[in-house]
Amino acid sequence: CFLMRNYSYTHYFLTSQEFFNIKCRESGLKPKCAVIVATVRALKMHGGGPPVSAGKPLASEYTEENIPLVTAGCDNLVKHIENAKKFGVEVVVAINQFKFDTAAEMEAVRAASLAAGAFDAVVSNHWAEGGKGAEALGRAVVAACEASNVENFRYLYDLELPIREKVEAISKEIYGADGVDFSELAEQQMAQYESSGFGNLPICIAKTQYSFSCDAKAKGVPTGFRIFVREIRSCVGAGFLYPICGDIMTIPGLPTRPGFYDVDIDVETGQVIGLF
Repeated sequence: CFLMRNYSYTHYFLTSQEFFNIKCRESGLKPKCAVIVATVRALKMHGGGPPVSAGKPLASEYTEENIPLVTAGCDNLVKHIENAKKFGVEVVVAINQFKFDTAAEMEAVRAASLAAGAFDAVVSNHWAEGGKGAEALGRAVVAACEASNVENFRYLYDLELPIREKVEAISKEIYGADGVDFSELAEQQMAQYESSGFGNLPICIAKTQYSFSCDAKAKGVPTGFRIFVREIRSCVGAGFLYPICGDIMTIPGLPTRPGFYDVDIDVETGQVIGLF
């Protein structure tokens, strides 16, 4: 079973496609079920709800019942369900309940999930009830795994395809892009990797997690866009290549000596020192 999240995000550092196409190839794992965790609030955002900013009160759209907004946002969830099913696994949607969610809103999510081909869609209230609140979800996952045929599991692309075609397969099939544009540097790197014998490595795409496109503000299921690859880096030891798309920045490497060693508090003034 593989767990996916759909809070206010659309793409994750370890997404389903990277897990299936990289992790499962290397390990030999054949998952039977993907669990997609969705929240009413996130779906409202994908349905056209106002932006959410840290430290600011939530807009009324997120604290009051709004079925049309939830229904519109379910298009994003449906795309995730469709993507997961391309790998031959069953899909269970976990509707992660919070105090502002209404029964009608959660039923709208459940109905959209089942219509999209999910094996089941279950309200999980572990936020309020702990483990007991997730019992129904656990039973649904077990049932999905029992109903799944592991031999149906499949990869999205063949490793022997050119790097360009693997990136295009992910961009078109998973993100819904019209195509991919490669910078001159990326073109040079693809030629170099292939001539060096690394062209058969799987692909881990680095892009914004907030949208299927490279535009973080494009919520829901955007269409009519192209993915821009500005460079392609290699992790030969780990066994994959990772295209850098749009204006995404990668996390810098950590030092051998953690910075917290220099953080302290001045007991006389109460000031924290060493943060900067």
